Amino acid sequence: MRQYKQLLLANKAWAAELTDENPDFFSRQTVGQKPEFLWIGCSDSRVNPEQMTMTQPGGMFIHRNIANLVNHDDLNLMSVLQYAVDVLGVRHIVVCGHHSCGGIKATLHGGTEGPVDRWLDTARDVLAEHADEIDAQPTDDAKVNRLVEVNVRDQLVRLARTATVQAAFARNQELWLHGWVYDIRDGHIKPLMEIDRDTTLDEVGRPEKVLV
Repeated sequence: MRQYKQLLLANKAWAAELTDENPDFFSRQTVGQKPEFLWIGCSDSRVNPEQMTMTQPGGMFIHRNIANLVNHDDLNLMSVLQYAVDVLGVRHIVVCGHHSCGGIKATLHGGTEGPVDRWLDTARDVLAEHADEIDAQPTDDAKVNRLVEVNVRDQLVRLARTATVQAAFARNQELWLHGWVYDIRDGHIKPLMEIDRDTTLDEVGRPEKVLV
């Protein structure tokens, strides 16, 4: 059977299972959404935020891109952020990277071209900022994974400096920013850092390494 047909069959089975458990499940979905979380993560096919957090539909607003980057001129992300904070009123925003990230590997080793190459300019800025620390790691895997971690740190700070988040902080809206890393070797999410309206962004340190 062609793989795309398998997806459609799986969808029918999933919908039937949810309806069997709760006949009102999908009718409630039509009322609207009120998620607690905005998730900004990597597009990697191995990293499924709803699956690995066991979040039901309606619980998480999601934006994904290569290497979970936060660019102030990314109209897609800025629109998602504005809608999540100003309209949906999410209370938590997660920036989640993952070890063995292909985008981070490409940042270190090159080999990209076209839109992907241009997209990774932001990650190269992170590498330049933390070059001494990355170069000091003992293995290539350690270099990649440490860059994943400091990239989460830098993207979280960039997120905190956006106009949308700064405005939410200024009006004392309940909002917390979380920097996490997902370890694909064991399936565990490991928290690196948090930012709230009282955080002095210029003093945000680098996260401790979570992978030796």
